[in-house]
Amino acid sequence: ALKNLDENGIIRIGAEVMPDDILVGRVTPKTEKELLPEERLLRAIFGEKAADVKDTSLRVPPGVYGVVINVEVFQRKERGRKSKKEKTEELKKLKEIEKYYQEEKEILEKEKMRRIAALLGKSEDKIRKKDLEDNEDARAILNIYEKRLEELEIEKELEITKIKKGDELPAGVLKRVVVYVAMKRKISVGDKLSGRHGNKGVIAKILPEEDMPFLEDGTPVDVILNPLGVPSRMNVGQLLEAHLGWAAHKLGIKVATPVFEGVKEEEIKNLLKKANLPEDGKTICYDGYTGKPFAQRVTVGYMYIMKLIHMVDDKIHARAIGPYSLITQQPLGGKAQFGGQRFGEMEVWALEAYGAAFTLQEILTVKSDDVEGRTRIYEAIVRGEQKFKPSVPESFNVLMRELQGLCLDIRAEKESKL
Repeated sequence: ALKNLDENGIIRIGAEVMPDDILVGRVTPKTEKELLPEERLLRAIFGEKAADVKDTSLRVPPGVYGVVINVEVFQRKERGRKSKKEKTEELKKLKEIEKYYQEEKEILEKEKMRRIAALLGKSEDKIRKKDLEDNEDARAILNIYEKRLEELEIEKELEITKIKKGDELPAGVLKRVVVYVAMKRKISVGDKLSGRHGNKGVIAKILPEEDMPFLEDGTPVDVILNPLGVPSRMNVGQLLEAHLGWAAHKLGIKVATPVFEGVKEEEIKNLLKKANLPEDGKTICYDGYTGKPFAQRVTVGYMYIMKLIHMVDDKIHARAIGPYSLITQQPLGGKAQFGGQRFGEMEVWALEAYGAAFTLQEILTVKSDDVEGRTRIYEAIVRGEQKFKPSVPESFNVLMRELQGLCLDIRAEKESKL
């Protein structure tokens, strides 16, 4: 885990990483706690200080496999004397900045003179100040380049200030490290695609080209869309786009249909006719598996399909044990918090309908907010026993406290006392 870290504990660029790898090593001091006399004795003998810190490194989140492509370190300069090494580095960086901006200025100056010379029809060394004053276009070019040079000067000053003073960071932050990890992914089942008419959906199946349905001339289709997505949403634009796209592709023309002055249905029909295609945009398709034609003709055409950012690899999530809410002691929700799946009111009704009482009891107690019960069941599993004895869930205590907060004297008594 540590082999790809540099001397500052930051991962090197180009390292391949997987879940739970360290990206930035960091330790945090533990709060000083009272030691037992025997612990103090052991500390005095072995001088162990390692137990005073805990590992709070930045790690790769679950489900991320990739390559580190960039690391940015932001640091504010500490006041006080600088070491010789720091001074040398600072001077080196300042020289580099000076050199870079000097080159940029020279390029701009040359470009400026070349453009003015081309405008006036003179060679660059024969341009006089009077020529520029007389010609309005030349003055405009001059102003543009003067402005660019000013911007360069401001940029340069900012860079120099940044090196001398360090990066701007929030109060209390000494150093900030940003690590960029790149992931390569192939399109997969569960990724989300979309057309241009709000017709979005997820990929249900990916087939080899030879198994896809094909047209009469043997051309296999690229994507099959579910026809049930059209009548419910009534976004007929996708059908018109497919028809028009097919005609335009066959005729080798480009088409633009702006809003409110788009192409009429009649025009689409005429274009289809002109391209020797069926007027209704439907044709016979053949099953890729059997080679037999489908019972009905199918709408085919060309349309834009976009890939959305919602990818299945980012959505997939599993939790066994994880963080719990401080108040209710129930598992947190969501992938970002490494949460659990909510078993809501309606799901409870479903189990009640089946009479699955023990499953329900387990879900509502030890798998949720019964703190004692979940500790007990963990110990039982470790010992290889199959004991299950739930106790009072924490949400009951929360309810009691809420009612007490409303000045209602509510107490939980044992059955024998009632």
